[in-house]
This record gives sequence, C-alpha cells and structure tokens, in this order.
Amino acid sequence: KFHEKSKPFDIKVNQNEVQIVVHSGQEGKRKLQMPDYTLTINKEAVSVTAPADMPLLWVLRDLVGLTGTKYGCGIGQCGACTVHIAGAAVRSCSLPVSAVADTAIATVEGLAEAGTQCGYCQAGQLMAAEALLQQNAKPTDDDIDQAMAGNFCRCGTYIRIRQAIHTAAARVREGESV
Repeated sequence: KFHEKSKPFDIKVNQNEVQIVVHSGQEGKRKLQMPDYTLTINKEAVSVTAPADMPLLWVLRDLVGLTGTKYGCGIGQCGACTVHIAGAAVRSCSLPVSAVADTAIATVEGLAEAGTQCGYCQAGQLMAAEALLQQNAKPTDDDIDQAMAGNFCRCGTYIRIRQAIHTAAARVREGESV
C-alpha cells in the first residue's frame, strides 16, 4: 500500500542550506542563494537576507524585529499590516520585499505617539491616518471615512478614530507634530 511506503528522501533546512538525504545512503547538499536587501525603514538603513517573494510584513516582523505592524488577514483586506511606501499607505502582507528595496518604508514605530483600544488595528489605522494628513491637513468627515475605508476596527471605535484624526489635523495645522 502507498501509505506504508517510506519516502525516498528527507529534506533538512538550516538557514541558507538545504540538505537532501536519499534513503539509498547517498547525501547531497545545495546552497540556496537568497538576495541581500538594504531597506530604508523609518529613515534608517537596514540590511536583510530574504527570499525575493517574502512579504514585507514578515521581513519587518521576523527579520528586522519591528512588530508594531500586525498580521490580520494575509490578503491585504483588513489594514492591520499597513505601512507607508514612499508616503503612500500600502498593505505589507501582500507586498514582496523585492518590490521595495529602493523605496522609503515607514512603520508604526516611526510615528510619534498613539492612543489604543485593543491594538489589533492600531498600526493600520495610524498609517492610513498619517498618509491622509500628509496630503490633506484639513480633512472632512467624508475625507477621513474614505481614507480609512478598509481598515477594520474590532472594537467598532470608528467615531473616536475620526475624532482623533480631526484632533491630529488641528495639531498639524498649528505646526505641532503628531
């Protein structure tokens, strides 16, 4: 029976090396070549070695150690993984690191201060709000609702989020940093 047969080989992975052990007693090694990237994250140069198709979210969290950007849905719908790429709010869970190697990246850690509820949506909400305020220092409720669409809040604090954006906008207009 098929399920009773053993595999003809085993694969062992250690960092950048893959070892294939064939059950006939032969052994072979093959090095994987992963590209090196120098990323500009929160205005600092950071070097990483990662597969070209690795989502930026996992580079930020697992390789760089910036865990403020959250995993939510994995398909770019919920907004929890939002970062800024060249000033635009972008979902990092579906963006390969190879696409951002020569671009300025900003994460929630790069923002000055934040108020929270449960924290699930905080990173995405803050990054979307910051992108809005960079383009519109006096947003209307409709402007805010449109800019924040697609950033889901499990606590349902959309009215408070809108009020916080209006407060931040007023601070920006007065010359304060937010």
